[in-house]
Amino acid sequence: QFPEFDDLYCKFCFVYGQDWVPTAGLEEGISQITSKSDAANSTLVWNFPIDITFKSTNPSGWPQIVVSVYGPDFFGNDVVRGYGAVHVPIIPGRHIRTIPMFVPESTSRLQKFTSWFTGRRPEFTDPRVVAQGEGREVTRVRSQGFVTISFNVVTKDMKKLGYEVTPSDMQNHSLVSVTEGIHNY
Repeated sequence: QFPEFDDLYCKFCFVYGQDWVPTAGLEEGISQITSKSDAANSTLVWNFPIDITFKSTNPSGWPQIVVSVYGPDFFGNDVVRGYGAVHVPIIPGRHIRTIPMFVPESTSRLQKFTSWFTGRRPEFTDPRVVAQGEGREVTRVRSQGFVTISFNVVTKDMKKLGYEVTPSDMQNHSLVSVTEGIHNY
C-alpha cells in the first residue's frame, strides 16, 4: 500500500542467526514491476512466491525477511520507496503479516534539496541493517506505506528439540475450548 507511488518492484533477502542454514530456495531476489489496478482499490499486487527452507537446532536468530521497495521518482530514477522487516512466523500454518515501511531521511533542508535535485536519496548500503538493531538508533526515518505478506509455514522435528508448536488453525480451536471452560465455572 503505497498510495502516492506506482510502478514499484521489491527486493527481498533473509536475515538469520549463525546456527541457521538455508537448505533450499533463494536467500534473496527481486520481483517484477507492478502497477496500480483500478479494480483492486489502487493496490499494488506482486503475487511473487518465495520458497525457502531453513534448518537449525537453535531458535536463536529465527529468520526474518527484509523487503525493500523501489520505484521511479519524478525524473525517472529508481529510488527506494520503503524498507521493512518481519520475522517468519514460528507456528506452522498460514499467516498474514503487514510490514510498516520506512525510508531514511536527510537531516538538513540543504541535504533534502540536494538529494531530490540529484536523484540520489538516502538509502542503506545493505538493507539487512533493517533487521538488526545496531546502528539504527540514530537513523532518521519517515514512514511510507505498507507491504502485506502471506506466509505458509511448515516445521519439522520441533518436538524432538523440545519445542511444542501447534498449527495456527488448531491453536485457535484449543483457545476457544479453554475460554468456554472458564465461562462455565
